[in-house]
Amino acid sequence: MIKEIDFEIPQFSILKKIPKTLFSIGDNTLLKTKMVSIVGTRRPISYTKEQTLKLSRAFSSIGYTVVSGAAMGVDALAHRGAFPNTIAVMANSLDITYPKVNQKIIEEIYAKGLALSEYPNTTKATKYSFVIRNRLVVALGEILIITEADLDSGTMRSAQIAKELGRDIFVLPHRLGQSEGTQKLLDDGDAKLITDIDKFVGKFGEIQPILDEEQAFFKNNPTLQDALERYGDKLYEYELEGKIEIKNLKVYWC
Repeated sequence: MIKEIDFEIPQFSILKKIPKTLFSIGDNTLLKTKMVSIVGTRRPISYTKEQTLKLSRAFSSIGYTVVSGAAMGVDALAHRGAFPNTIAVMANSLDITYPKVNQKIIEEIYAKGLALSEYPNTTKATKYSFVIRNRLVVALGEILIITEADLDSGTMRSAQIAKELGRDIFVLPHRLGQSEGTQKLLDDGDAKLITDIDKFVGKFGEIQPILDEEQAFFKNNPTLQDALERYGDKLYEYELEGKIEIKNLKVYWC
C-alpha cells in the first residue's frame, strides 16, 4: 500500500530542493539505518556485475541499507545483492512498475524492502525525473559508489550531485578503455579507488559471512510456488542434493 511519509529525513536537509511530499511502499524503518548509495551503467560487463553484487552483499552483511534507482544493470544488481536491506528511489509514481524488465525485483522490494517516490499516482518517468530522482539516491547514502559508468551518462550526473553535496565518491578499477566515466573521476581527483572490497567495507563495520544467492533466497523460507518461479526444475535438483527441504508448501535451506 502506498503511504505518504510523515516524518523528516535528515539526509535531505542538505538538498537545495527538499521533497515537499514523499510516497513509500515497504519498510520505512530502513530510513533509520546507515545507508550507502550504489549506482552505475545499465549495461555492465560481467566483472562489474560480479563486483556490484559482492559490494552490496558485503554492505548488507554489516547492517547497511543499499540505495539505488531501480534501473536496469548496476541498480538492479545493487538491490538484488543487498535484498531485503535496500531502498529503491523511483523516477515515476509507485503505482507504475518501471522498467518492466525489473518488475520482479521491484515487486520484491515493495514486499520486503522500501521504495520511494516524489510523484503522485499515474506519473510516468521522464528524462528530467531521472535527474531529480538521482539527487535523492545520492543524498540518502553516506557515500556514493559507482561501479561502472560511461562518460556521457546519467550516472555521471549523480557523481556531480555527490560533489555538490560533499559526498565521497568511490569507484572500481577497470581496464583502459572500460568505464571511461569512472576513469575520468579518478583522473580528475574526484573519486577514490576500491582495491579490495572486504577491506573497504570492513572500514564501515565487521563483515559477516555472506550467503550466496540461493542461500540468501531460501533463508527466508519462501513458498514452493515462489521458489519454482525463480528456480524451476533446478529446485528439485537442490532437494535431491540435500540443499533444501520442501515441507508444507514451503522451502527450507538445510
